[in-house]
Amino acid sequence: MQVVSTVKEVRDIVAEWRKEGKTVGFVPTMGYLHEGHGSLISKAVEQNDKAVVSIFVNPMQFGPTEDLESYPRDLEKDSKFCESLGADLIFHPEPEEMYHEGFSSFVDMTVLTEELCGLSRPVHFRGVCTVVSKLFNIVQPDRAYFGQKDAQQLAVIKHMVDDLNMNVEVIGCPIIREEDGLAKSSRNTYLSAEERKAALILSKTIFMGQKMVEEGETDAVKLVEAMKKNIETEPLAKIDYIKAVDGMTMQQVTELKSPVLVAMAVYIGKTRLIDNFVC
Repeated sequence: MQVVSTVKEVRDIVAEWRKEGKTVGFVPTMGYLHEGHGSLISKAVEQNDKAVVSIFVNPMQFGPTEDLESYPRDLEKDSKFCESLGADLIFHPEPEEMYHEGFSSFVDMTVLTEELCGLSRPVHFRGVCTVVSKLFNIVQPDRAYFGQKDAQQLAVIKHMVDDLNMNVEVIGCPIIREEDGLAKSSRNTYLSAEERKAALILSKTIFMGQKMVEEGETDAVKLVEAMKKNIETEPLAKIDYIKAVDGMTMQQVTELKSPVLVAMAVYIGKTRLIDNFVC
């Protein structure tokens, strides 16, 4: 497995693969990889001849008060993890490689980015769309893999690819959870022992919501209110949002007609965590 830091290196390597008729799978990440990322990498290895992983903490998708500087990083550990899963190439650029002096071109989106995380993090999806577009142009993958935990991001990327006629298949993969139910996230490392225990309120509430739907609940407003009340039983939890939205448009719904995304963002202490289910 190779680790490279420049656009030219990636393009040269992928060009050689293409000459050999190889297919390319791609997993874009911000590093500090865990089993959730691992499931994406394994799927890319399984479904393609070659697998590329990008590790880049993208400054463009962080707001001025967010955790860009403190976001966890460990390239050595990540490299060993990727190699153990069969990845062929890691692209680990510096910000200056991705955003040269004078950079002034962006990919933006309306409607899908105006709810959920886009409402509380207004610059986030502009940064996501811009960096993913750049990475797709650099790697030129056949398939790209994203986790369902970031459900709005997955919907946004699929919509962008469709709108801009990008020649890549976007594949969503299931949420990977800890044994106690907490959705795996690089930000889980921010939690103290007390906060880690408190964070279980997210997955418990997700499972409660799923059970309500399975038992016949069709009123999205009642579902969301019940989930909010459950989160509020945890003193360390502060709700950013809990909403039921159309799975395609990300607009709020009042009735649980498929496909509906039920998503939440909750602060445990200072750490913002997300979780969701689809019904």
